[in-house]
Amino acid sequence: MHVQEQINLFIAEQPEWQRKLLVRLRQLIHAADSEIEETWRGQAPHFERHGVVVSLHPLKTCVSVWFPKGDQLKDTHGLFTLSEKDAAREVRKYKLEEGDTINEKAFADLLKQALKLNRPPRAEAKTRSAANLPEEFACVLEKDASTREQWEGLSAEARQEFAEWLADAKQEEARKRRVAKALELIRAGQHMGDAFKVS
Repeated sequence: MHVQEQINLFIAEQPEWQRKLLVRLRQLIHAADSEIEETWRGQAPHFERHGVVVSLHPLKTCVSVWFPKGDQLKDTHGLFTLSEKDAAREVRKYKLEEGDTINEKAFADLLKQALKLNRPPRAEAKTRSAANLPEEFACVLEKDASTREQWEGLSAEARQEFAEWLADAKQEEARKRRVAKALELIRAGQHMGDAFKVS
């Protein structure tokens, strides 16, 4: 049986209140990153992106969402229930009982942090410079001192995000659109994450 079908069947077999929570949690997990993959381990659905990000465990009295690296996350909204046993471990659990509503914003924030933790280091990150960027973009930086100054004022991580996004455009038209959008954002003092995910 395909993993997605197995998870569909697993969710369908749960009591109605748990089923609703599981369906919504699953949607929020995929909304956090479209490349998250579903796997089945230890009789529970797991969601992976460069390692396990989160797993879902319907128990008798609650739905427990496990973050395997939860001790490294900033739980600013207090979603985690920390037992004495859990305090000594890395895993952290967000428990939802019958009648509870998911704090979607806080949950999405934890997912974002967990995804970032799993992101593998990129050896090429520090070598991404204007020379590695599309010619049109590099030309503007060369000729426009103001834009170049704003570009150089960005953090290495912010420049990397722009560089990767520009490099992902394979078609000429898409590349030109992205170059124009990137320049617009940089001149406005914005980062990729401050605006939106563009195609």
